[in-house]
Amino acid sequence: MDFRTDYPEDFRAGFACFVGRPNTGKSTLTNALVGEKVAITSAKPQTTRHTIRGIVHKPDHQLIIVDTPGLHKPRTLLGSRLNDLVVATLSEVDVIGFCLPADEPIGPGDRYIASQLALLDGRTPIVALVTKVDTVSQDKVAEALLAVSELADFADVIPVSAVDGFQVGTVDEVLAGYLPVSPPLYPEGELTDEPEEVMIAELVREAALEGVRDELPHSLAVQVEEMYPREGRSEDNPLWNVHVNLYVERPSQKAIIIGKGGKRLKEIGSESRRGIEALLGTKVFLDLHVKVAKDWQRDPKQLGRLGFDFS
Repeated sequence: MDFRTDYPEDFRAGFACFVGRPNTGKSTLTNALVGEKVAITSAKPQTTRHTIRGIVHKPDHQLIIVDTPGLHKPRTLLGSRLNDLVVATLSEVDVIGFCLPADEPIGPGDRYIASQLALLDGRTPIVALVTKVDTVSQDKVAEALLAVSELADFADVIPVSAVDGFQVGTVDEVLAGYLPVSPPLYPEGELTDEPEEVMIAELVREAALEGVRDELPHSLAVQVEEMYPREGRSEDNPLWNVHVNLYVERPSQKAIIIGKGGKRLKEIGSESRRGIEALLGTKVFLDLHVKVAKDWQRDPKQLGRLGFDFS
């Protein structure tokens, strides 16, 4: 893919970071702005485990959205490392979008994040994004906007619904207004800079999170062990072998993922395979294995092996 050469002189390009409590709609909004799925979404909190860059291409700007894990008071070493990742990201972007859901009152978690953002001391503009406005009445939206406006002195406050597209374009325009004048930073048509292996692991984890008990999402990690084209297949009918490991912390969690007679694991494979084939543009043989890595969230060595060493 090639970089644009016909961009106007006042073209803008830069980075926006979405922050917020877990499950405030950051990933869903990222996908809506990009126009394609680049971040997994789930009703389970703390789904995002690393920064994901989604790239929005417009005639007059290029907005690179950095979707971060939810800021929270950590209870494990993994939680601490995820928070460190968010704080490091905040210092490197041009504008911050603080996501606060309209269907929940402002709570201690929001105030904690607001206090962390205050430490930036105005160096980076902060736009409040009141998300999920499609889930509440107009009166509730008005109440949420007022409460958010009183939380801090934001550069802008924007109500938005990523689900029905309400004001998604406005969010893009407002964030783009804070970007510096710059040529495009990514080639035309590129939607994310995530490696395929990371995207595949995320698709498997998303499928595995559906319909499981609350404690399991935090204990689940997914890694692509290897992927390669199947020998003997023609160029017109290629097939990729993709071998993926799912790690949990206890044998009881392994049983949940596998399910009775392997039924749950088969469902995970079927669901994630569709997304993987769309990503790779080819048929896939997906081989899933569930392994126990005891207390990996609290073990520095295991965290490193599973890709959570952000130092």
